[in-house]
Amino acid sequence: MFRTKAQSINALAANTLVEELQQYFVHQLDSVVCQSTEKSSFQVTEWFRDDGLHGGGERYVANNDQVFNRASINVSQIHYDDLGNKSLSSATAISTIIHPLNPHAPSVHIHFSWTEMKDGRGHWRMMADLNPAIENADATQSFIQSIKKSALNIYQAGAEQGDRYFNIPALGRHRGVSHFYLEKYSSGNLQADFNKAKSIGKSTMETYVDIMYKAIQQYPDPTDDDYKKQLAYHTLYLFQVLTLDRGTSSGLLVHNQNDLGIMASLPAYIDKELLTAWQVKLASPQDKLLTDIIKVLPKQSPCPINKQIKLALAEVVRQHYNKYPKALSLQAQGNVIPL
Repeated sequence: MFRTKAQSINALAANTLVEELQQYFVHQLDSVVCQSTEKSSFQVTEWFRDDGLHGGGERYVANNDQVFNRASINVSQIHYDDLGNKSLSSATAISTIIHPLNPHAPSVHIHFSWTEMKDGRGHWRMMADLNPAIENADATQSFIQSIKKSALNIYQAGAEQGDRYFNIPALGRHRGVSHFYLEKYSSGNLQADFNKAKSIGKSTMETYVDIMYKAIQQYPDPTDDDYKKQLAYHTLYLFQVLTLDRGTSSGLLVHNQNDLGIMASLPAYIDKELLTAWQVKLASPQDKLLTDIIKVLPKQSPCPINKQIKLALAEVVRQHYNKYPKALSLQAQGNVIPL
C-alpha cells in the first residue's frame, strides 16, 4: 500500500513541519534520555486511511522497556481532495504521549495539527500538557516558562482553555499540572502561525527531554511507594482519556483503521480496583461506559493494557457513543475535527 498526500501547498508544508518535529523528538529522546544514537529505542509502524487513498501516518513506538512505560510519537495526514461531499480538505498532525518508566519522570502529551477546509481556510490546534505521578515544582515551572516564552501573547488563552479541557469533574482535579490548549488558532498571518507552532512544539520537546533526564538521574532507584503512586496516576490518565477526551472519541467514531494509534496514549498498567471505585462518581450514561470498560479489563493486578485490550477498549468507546450520542456533550470542553 502507498500513502497519498494532500494536494494543498499549506497541507504539504504542515506535513513537513510535523515530520520534522517527530524526528527531532525521537532523536532527542534517543540521544539524551536513552543515551544511544546507534540503535533507536523506537520502532516505526505505518497505518493507512482507506488503504492509503486518503493518507495515513507513521508512529514511532518505544521498544525500550528500561526507560519507557509506554511512548508513541505519531504523525498523520488525512485528506479528502477527491470527495466532493466533504468540507474538510485535510488534517495534518503530530500527536505524542510519553509515559516514562521512572515514577519521578512525568508523562507528557504534545499535539499540533493543521486543519484545512476546501474553501481555503485553515487553522492550528496546539496542545502541550505535563502530567506527573509525583510532581516536582521546579519541573512544573520549567515547563510553564518554556511555553510562555514560545507562545508569548497567546499563552494565557491557551492555559485557560487547557485547564478547562483537562479538568476531571467527577474526581475534582485536573489530569496534569500544566495545560496548554488552543483550538482553531489563526492570527491571519499564515507563516507566523506555522512558525509559532514549530517554536512551541520544539521548545516544549526540548524542555520535556531535560525534565525527564534530570528526574531519571536524580531518582535512579524509585521505591515501591513511588510505583504505587504512578500506578494510581496511570489509572487516572486512562480514566480521563476514555471518558472525557474528545480527540480520542472523535477519532474512534470516524473509523477503526488506527485504533492502536489512537489508544497509544494509554499506559501499560493500571489499578482496576481503583478504576472500579470511581464508577459511583459518574452520572448516567457515563457510568455505563466505565462499566463496559471494566468488563474488558483483565483480572490481574496490576492490570495490563496490551494491544488486545486497547482494541477492545476502542470498540467499547465506539459502541457507547453510537448508542448514546448525546453523551458526547459530557466530554471535555473543546472542538475537535475528526480525522
